[in-house]
Amino acid sequence: MTQAQTNSSPAVEVRELSKRFGNFTAVDGVSFEVGSAEIFGFLGPNGAGKTTTISMLCTLMHPSGGQALIAGHDVAKEAAEVRRQIGIVFQDTTLDDRLTAKENLQFHAEVYGLPKAMIEERVPAMLERVGLADRAKDYVMTFSGGMKRRLEIARGLIHSPTVLFLDEPTIGLDPQTRRSLWEYTRSLRETEGVTIFLTTHYMDEAEACDRIAIIDHGQIIALDTPAGLKSRMGGDVITVAAKDNDVLAAEVRERFEVEPRIEGDHLEFQVDEGAAFLPQLFTRLTTPIESVSVRRPTLDDVFVTLTGHQIRETGASDADQLRNTMRSGRVWRH
Repeated sequence: MTQAQTNSSPAVEVRELSKRFGNFTAVDGVSFEVGSAEIFGFLGPNGAGKTTTISMLCTLMHPSGGQALIAGHDVAKEAAEVRRQIGIVFQDTTLDDRLTAKENLQFHAEVYGLPKAMIEERVPAMLERVGLADRAKDYVMTFSGGMKRRLEIARGLIHSPTVLFLDEPTIGLDPQTRRSLWEYTRSLRETEGVTIFLTTHYMDEAEACDRIAIIDHGQIIALDTPAGLKSRMGGDVITVAAKDNDVLAAEVRERFEVEPRIEGDHLEFQVDEGAAFLPQLFTRLTTPIESVSVRRPTLDDVFVTLTGHQIRETGASDADQLRNTMRSGRVWRH
């Protein structure tokens, strides 16, 4: 972020925000701020509370406790104003396939009450901005997944929001489309001055965020820049494999007093000065080693260390919880 951005008022302010469903606490007193024009990443395993938090920030759910402000407006007390300040792109597409790209944007702009003259100016400008000007009159049902995502982002920006929420915006897209979409998303800070609040499963996308909050079991367990999070790990990561990794893990634990974790067909553990440590590994272990390597910590390492599991661990997702809640009629509506 630039100095000007860090000195401006926060775009998002969250204080002890919580959400309970009966005896289950989905979000447990989280607090954080997102700066103006910041790219803020929200990471967590399935069911950690990511989508529930975003749903409260977007006024789709009423908080059970705490407070959240979007551009200074309270999500519980000023829901209508908050909705004017935000754009949303959810995991599942919500475009109307039977309308053209232009018609989708026009309809959304009309819902937001934009004047006709502004709609006529804004719609073609946004289609041009996302590279879909030549497909303005084509039905959305003919679009690829990447084109639909770009159109959804254009729709989310049509009313010039302060904050754009992206919930897993590139999931299911091919690598090239992901890169293109992410490059466009990053450019929004410069061209639109928009604050980007996104959830993602992809660590390369998380690396590109200004800051990252890691949420698990409904609580924020770490919040820092990508570099700051990795610096907390300390040392280097040793990756080593043997025919019997359980035996190897026991010996590593005994010989070096570190706690290795089994990741697929190998072990991983951390030490200071990894290159200098490798000779000890060969001289002090009796278990035959098949492969070994040393590297600096990554965000994947940070995530596993803090949560105890990979980010793609299966289970009931936050989105599933939200859909179940909507079916039960417990979503806050005005």
